[in-house]
Amino acid sequence: MYFESLSAALTMDGHGAFVWSAYAITAVVLVGMLVAPWRRQRRTLRQLTGLLKREAGQPPPRDRSREV
Repeated sequence: MYFESLSAALTMDGHGAFVWSAYAITAVVLVGMLVAPWRRQRRTLRQLTGLLKREAGQPPPRDRSREV
């Protein structure tokens, strides 16, 4: 192993804060890139379902995102 201990791996000779924060920011961005399209698809499908039901004369679906 490159580092002698876990402590040395976390500090990385004084560069640990930069390195680990870069990993954390990258992880947050990647998760956001995965979640955003999924949420957009759900919203679009919900809107489309409501539009189709309104055109057919049926009551629109309840918006469950506003329920407590």
